[in-house]
Amino acid sequence: MALVDFIPSDGQRRIADAITAAERHTTGEICVHVTPRCRGDVMRRAAKTFNRLHLYTTKRRNAVLIFVAYEDRKFAILGDTGINEVVPKGFWDDEVAELTKYLKAGRPVDGLCEIISHMGERLSQFFPGERDDENELSNEVSYDDLEDDDELDDHNNEYGNME
Repeated sequence: MALVDFIPSDGQRRIADAITAAERHTTGEICVHVTPRCRGDVMRRAAKTFNRLHLYTTKRRNAVLIFVAYEDRKFAILGDTGINEVVPKGFWDDEVAELTKYLKAGRPVDGLCEIISHMGERLSQFFPGERDDENELSNEVSYDDLEDDDELDDHNNEYGNME
């Protein structure tokens, strides 16, 4: 299944627009990455993807990744160190529960847009928007069709480290 089979082009645009709208309220950066498969631990794979995409390069270390492996029906929400240092444990639990419902119902675009909006509101409590804030990361859905975590190992030493 290709990305457009899971998230059609108009859905990708809706997600990018939702990220743009959410980021108007916060200096936090929200990214969505989609892949067909994740054979191993989804958090480990999300962390490797976070590093490979250089999401750790934001000025405030306040990027968040929504990682979805649609064929394996796995996903993860992963915040950078700047977020994890200030938010309470279980901060993303509501978003995880909400996205789970939407994915089970076969409505990934609606679910992603809903939780992105909610994330923007919640992140604004810790990282309020600023007038001159620049968009540091792309709002477009990123995609890869890597078979498994082993294919990411080549990138592990090449890029930075999410500490």
